[in-house]
Order: sequence, then C-alpha cells, then structure tokens
Amino acid sequence: MQFLSRWDSQRLSTTIRGIPLVDGVATEDIGSLSWSPSRGDLALPALTLDEAAFAANRDLFLRWCASAGVAVAPHAKTPMSPELARSLRAAGAWGTTVANIQQAAVLLASGERRLLLANEIGGLAAGRRLGALLSAYPDVEFHAFADSPAAAAALAEAARIAGRSELSVLVELGAGRAGARDRAAVEATIAAVLAADRLLLGGVATYEGAAATSDAAETMRAIAALLERTIDAFALVRAAAPKRPLIMSAGGSAYFDLVAQALAPVAQADGNASVILRSGALFFADHGIYARAFAEIDRRGGLLVDGLRHSAIEGFRPALTLWAEVLSRPEDGLAIAGFGMRDASFDQGLPVPLRVFRDCAEQQGLAATLTVTRLNDQHAFLSVAPDAALAVGDIIAFGISHPCTCLDSWRVILVLDADGVVTRALPTQFG
Repeated sequence: MQFLSRWDSQRLSTTIRGIPLVDGVATEDIGSLSWSPSRGDLALPALTLDEAAFAANRDLFLRWCASAGVAVAPHAKTPMSPELARSLRAAGAWGTTVANIQQAAVLLASGERRLLLANEIGGLAAGRRLGALLSAYPDVEFHAFADSPAAAAALAEAARIAGRSELSVLVELGAGRAGARDRAAVEATIAAVLAADRLLLGGVATYEGAAATSDAAETMRAIAALLERTIDAFALVRAAAPKRPLIMSAGGSAYFDLVAQALAPVAQADGNASVILRSGALFFADHGIYARAFAEIDRRGGLLVDGLRHSAIEGFRPALTLWAEVLSRPEDGLAIAGFGMRDASFDQGLPVPLRVFRDCAEQQGLAATLTVTRLNDQHAFLSVAPDAALAVGDIIAFGISHPCTCLDSWRVILVLDADGVVTRALPTQFG
C-alpha cells in the first residue's frame, strides 16, 4: 500500500487563492482559459512561476554541477511540488532531498525513488513512523542523517520496522544548527552505526548555511572550518567503510560554490565518493536574499561552466512573481495593496514592486516610485513618491525575497508562459 495517493489532477475553484470564480476546472485544463494576472483575470493576490526562468535556472545549475564534478538532489521543501521534483530529476538531478518524514511520504507517493532525508528524525517513535513508511517502499534508495548515537538508534528502529537489512546513514557535522560539533561526537556516531545490525555508513553531510553570520569575513572563516571538519569526518567514515561508495553532502543555495571547491577534490581523490548538493531555492532565485547571495558568488569569481566564467547574478533569473491590486489610496504618499503576511515571505526582506499594469497596459516607470514598507495579515503598505500616478485598481507585480517561506503559503503555483498567460497549475503539498 501507499500512504498518500498522488494528486495528479485537482478541481480548482475559488477555495484556492488566486483562482477566480469558476465552477471547478481540472489542473490539466487550466491552460485553455488563457488567464493573465496582468489583465486581472485571477483572483488576486496570486503567485506565479515564470516557466522559462525556472528552466533557465535549472539548466545553468546542472551545467555548473557537471563542470564542478558534483551532483544535486534538489531540496523539495522549497516548493513541495512533486511535479517540479520530477522535472528536475528528469533534467539530470541525482535525486531529491526532503526535510522530514511527512515530506518523504509525499515524494515517495509521487514516484521518487532516491531520497536524502537531510535532518535528524527524532527519537524511537519517529523511527517507528519512518519504518512504517519505508516498509511500503522497499525499492527506495534512502539516506538519512545522524549526529549522535540516539539519532542512530532511531534510524535502526526505522530499519527494523521496515524490514530492511541496510539503511544508509550520513554522519552530520554541524555549526549553528544540528550536527556533531567535534571529533568525539563524530566517532561516537560512527561507532553507533557500526554497532547497529541494520545500519550502514553512507558518508557524511553538513549544511554550511547554518554557519553564516552577519559578518562576511567571519562567515567565510566559519564555513571553511565546517567544511574542513566535514573532510576530517569523511576520512573517519572511509576508514570504517574502506570499500563502500560514500556520499559527501552539503550545499544550500548561497554557498554551493564554496562547497564544491572544498569537497569535490576530496571525492575525486577518494575515487569512490560523490558530492551531492542539496540546493533548492536557487531554481526559483529571487529579488532579495538570493540575489544578494549570487552577487557574492560573482565577487568570489562567478560560475565556471565548461571553462567559461558566468555571472551568477545575471545567470539566475527570479522566477516567482506575486500579483496584487491597489485597494486604496487613503492619503498622499500611501497606497494599500491587497496582499500581506499570509501571501508573501517577509523574513528575509519585503516584496519589491517590479511592474504596474492599468487596463492591461504597463505603466512604465511607475513601479520605481513605490516601496513596500510593512505588511499586515492581508494588507501591504506602500510608500508612493509625490506626484506618482498610482491608482486604485492598478495591478502590481512584486518580486519576493526567500522562495521557501513564500511558496509554503500557496496550495497552487500558477505557471506563466513568455506572454504572461497561465499554462499550468502545480499543486503544492506542504501538509
């Protein structure tokens, strides 16, 4: 049996944000309606995905991975869209990353068969839940993290419940978040995995983004130190598993270049190891936190692809757009737009006005006169420059900062073609 039925088709209605008053339309039929957010066809606010930008980001990153000697298991927690996960794997991704057992259930039910669970799962009760899930998918290649003997014990319980003779464990090194902090913790975790009947050492893992600070120089030092500890831990795992293919996993969407520079030579010298990145948000990019991260990558030398240097900030294109309508111009210098904290990310910066449309026509230059200053639950406060001709009913396209905390507010992602027309609807499964 499967624990979750696939959501290949859904009837879309006004119960889903962004969908106008329709008497139910199947996701696969939405393209025939030719809805355009800039025309006001959608029930605003709405979130859209630029399909061409997403594909360009995907192709650029996969080409860079091949040139850098690494692979990627994109983190599904960003969109929690099985269809996007399948598309990335079909394009050449090694597998898929999840953050917890619920996400693993969603991706397994949708057909994914190679997963990294990039997190500790908890205690024995969580081990029993994971084991029950894995028992339904005996063919899945599954790797999980452990940073302590207790974490290893939970995974051993999962393997027992699932009836697996082997379950791969990546020893996690950490700074700022989970992960073994010193050699003693690494050695204790390795010993616990070796002592468990149903576990095997699959490699090492870390998350360098957790080492970042507000100081750029200190961040570089902290990440370098964490990656060096990861390399040292890999040597210990290799000594304990001399012939087994091993994984070295790291790499979010901001410092993946540093990970490849540090770990790829180690894997190449080993000859029986692979570096698996877990980047996910960069396939969407943004107008905030990742735009700044890509600019930093350019300052570190950019992206080397097939011997040529590419600009990260120019190569990765923001793919997500939040559309909202001006509801009120209650006083000079202020506009209220119809979206808020329930619709957009705000933990890493407020949305940025990009374009303004009125009666289907773009109002050139008007977006540059606007700034989002704060959000309520369902209202955005915009500062409007003096004499700017923003009017009630104008439709504004906003760029966002941090795709992960924006996408999880939406049950459906509407996909746009090059003409800004909705072609597909991608259901999300955040739970």
